[in-house]
Amino acid sequence: MTEQDGAPAAITILLVEDDAPTCWRLQDALVKAGYEVRTAGTLGQARQAMAARAPAVLLTDLRLPDGHGIELIRETRQRFPDTEIMVISALGDEESVISAITVGATGYLLKDAFPTDIATTVRELVAGHSPISASIARFIVRRTQTTAAPPPGPLLNTARLTPREIDILWGIAKGFSYAEIASHLGLSRQTVPGHIKNIYRKLEVHTRSEAVFEAVQQGLIKL
Repeated sequence: MTEQDGAPAAITILLVEDDAPTCWRLQDALVKAGYEVRTAGTLGQARQAMAARAPAVLLTDLRLPDGHGIELIRETRQRFPDTEIMVISALGDEESVISAITVGATGYLLKDAFPTDIATTVRELVAGHSPISASIARFIVRRTQTTAAPPPGPLLNTARLTPREIDILWGIAKGFSYAEIASHLGLSRQTVPGHIKNIYRKLEVHTRSEAVFEAVQQGLIKL
């Protein structure tokens, strides 16, 4: 479909996966769901594809034959801030997840998800959600609950955010879209991005996932 036909253009996806059968299954499910999909099997191929045209969505594995997906996520976030990034990996350990989110991933799914569910999740990602596999969400919660109390020192910056901004942060953490946050808080849809921009500036972050991670670390919200 093209905009010239009067229909919205398909969402473009760059799928980075070196295992051919897995790549084929995911590509098949995504194409059947209406996405325009390009594929890459290595970090080098992914960089070439990104240089030719930035996709709306980057879906990437972490373990690649010639490098690590974390490198690609970091580069993509720096060069193409509008591209949504989601990890699809067999790696569900804490270090991998936190590293991916810290450098710019906005979603993280394990490969045990069904390909059709992943196709559905991409639309949630584009709509402003931050999809995360349930098992990963649980250990993030456990991590926040078991983190040792910080040593005495300067007070946390909780006073920097207004009550309204903290309400919006909570909505982001729960995976609500901007429209859902606006409806829940009785705001206009247009005012939410402005609040989120202020939140990013105050927390010194660039993505929803980073904002949620930083807010949890600072004790501003609890998941």
